[in-house]
Amino acid sequence: MVGDISEVAIDFQGAFDVPKGGVLFSLPALLSMGLLHNTKKHFQLPNGYYGIDSIFLLMAFMALARIKSIERLRYCTPGEWGNLLGLDRIPEVKTLRAKLKILSEEGEVSKWSADLCSQWMSADLENATLFYIDGHVRVYHGSQTKLPRHHVARRRLCLRATTDYWVNAMDGQPFFYINKEVDPGLIKVVENEIVPRLTEEVPNQPSDKQLDNDPLLPRFTLVFY
Repeated sequence: MVGDISEVAIDFQGAFDVPKGGVLFSLPALLSMGLLHNTKKHFQLPNGYYGIDSIFLLMAFMALARIKSIERLRYCTPGEWGNLLGLDRIPEVKTLRAKLKILSEEGEVSKWSADLCSQWMSADLENATLFYIDGHVRVYHGSQTKLPRHHVARRRLCLRATTDYWVNAMDGQPFFYINKEVDPGLIKVVENEIVPRLTEEVPNQPSDKQLDNDPLLPRFTLVFY
C-alpha cells in the first residue's frame, strides 16, 4: 500500500567505474568512529525512501568528496552517487534540505554528540585526560540575521561572524565544539561551558575521596592553542 514503506534498506551492489568510489574505503573507519551509533535513538524521520542511515552516510561522503554545500549536489549524477550509498539514487536537494531541517530541529544533536564523545573517551582513556582548545572565527556571508562583528585575523578586518571553540584530544581527535554568536572571550567560555562539560563527561576521573586527600590532583589538563 502507498505510504507503508518506512525506508529503503541500504544494499551495496557491484559496479564498475563509479566516480568518487574511493570514499567507500573510509566506510569501515566512519562506522568504527560511530557515525551511525545511536542515530535512531536520538533522531527520527517520517516514513520515506531515504532513512537516517542513508542521510548520514551521504553527508559524510559529501565531506570526503569535498562537496562543500548541499546546492552543489545538483551537479552530481544521482545514480552514480546512489551506488556509493547502496541505493539506486540520492535525494534531490530540496528533499535533503527538508530531512536535514527535521534532524536539526529535534534538539538531539548535542545529545548524540555527547554520546559519541563518551564513546571515544572510554575507548582511549590515556588520551582522555589531556585536551587542547582552539578558537576559530567563522565569517557569516548570509543576510538572514545580523551578527556582531569579530576581528578576523586572516582578513585584518572586523566582519560579522561567530566564534567556534574546539575541544580536541592531543592526537587531533575532536570531542566537541561550542559556537558563540556573542563571544564573551576564551576564559569565560572555558570556565562556564568547557570545564563543566568535561567534568561531567570525562571518564576515569579521580574520585571525591582522592580529591579530598590530594586537592591538587588534576581531573584533566587543558592546552591552549
